[in-house]
Amino acid sequence: MSDDMASLRTAKKELRRHIRQTLSHVSEHSVQTQSQAASETLLSLPEYRSAKRISVYLSMPKGELSTRSIVAEALRNGKEVYVPYIHKVTPPTNQCPASVMDMVALRSHEDFVGLQPDAWGIPTPSEDSIVHRKCCLIQQHPEHTNAGISGEKSNLELVIMPGIAFDHKLDRLGHGRGYYDRFLSQYQRSLKNASSPENQMPFLVGLALEEQILPVGQEVPTNASDWRLDALIVGAKPVRRR
Repeated sequence: MSDDMASLRTAKKELRRHIRQTLSHVSEHSVQTQSQAASETLLSLPEYRSAKRISVYLSMPKGELSTRSIVAEALRNGKEVYVPYIHKVTPPTNQCPASVMDMVALRSHEDFVGLQPDAWGIPTPSEDSIVHRKCCLIQQHPEHTNAGISGEKSNLELVIMPGIAFDHKLDRLGHGRGYYDRFLSQYQRSLKNASSPENQMPFLVGLALEEQILPVGQEVPTNASDWRLDALIVGAKPVRRR
């Protein structure tokens, strides 16, 4: 590992520690209030209204904006809703770590409310249900080859992303596993390999608590592998766009 990469990892680790400490003092009432306001703003975005297929992170029990009402409303609106699914890769390589993230479709509101929490308390599709779901990076799920949805890859139009910290340039700091940045890079490559000229990257929206925004003049440490947002919604504040 180069000195620059080591310094970047150290800076990210320290910023995560600082923001997590700050978030530990945010009340549940404040999270609920900010979540409601941010959800209303998200649902009013023209990019959301026009999208037929969206991806939404499923929120942890505390420390980040809740997306439950966004998912429920999107399903009521007849949109195809995709949620993160993390699975192991065998064997891992330098280019592909031991676990990666794909986006898989929810089948209904009943499907959504029936999801069980993982070790982080995040509602997650069960492993045995994946073969019956649409996904975005289908080549990573060899079990689909014998399924009824074999080869059915879905293009997303909007991706709603979490994070630990965000800055005024719309850079984000994730939780440290690189799942979203790696997924977006793989997704971009899959679009380039597709034949349709209509394929394009989805609109990237971050959701943040006010306490997750860095002061003006302070920036999230990033490199070329980190994806910048197209828009950021912070609690009850106006949408920030690039």
